[in-house]
Amino acid sequence: MLVTVNDRTVTQLPALRFADTARRLGAAAHEAGLSVPAFRSPPRVPDAARTIRRYPAGAVVSVRLRGRPFTDVVADMVDGVLAANQVPPADAPRVRARLTASLASEPVEGPVEGPVKGPVEAPKAA
Repeated sequence: MLVTVNDRTVTQLPALRFADTARRLGAAAHEAGLSVPAFRSPPRVPDAARTIRRYPAGAVVSVRLRGRPFTDVVADMVDGVLAANQVPPADAPRVRARLTASLASEPVEGPVEGPVKGPVEAPKAA
């Protein structure tokens, strides 16, 4: 993913990668029949790498991004889905593999042509 910010091209912004991973992981969890937790960053607990909060309507998985390899962040997000759904330990490796496989392919997006300035309008129907 290439993004242009202030006339500079920045690759793999952690927050954008986190949002994209959360979206794709949520779709895979839904497809597998699991409830989809909300994802946020950072956790409210200082120095925690991952936390989970359970609510009557679902769960919130919070993951720290700063100072960590993104592979660790993704592993925490997947484990958060497993924890939110209380997946039995016997089924966890199979479900983890399915969720991780859904994230294996990078989304295909081209570079943004120049910086985006001002509001972006959708193309008008002909």
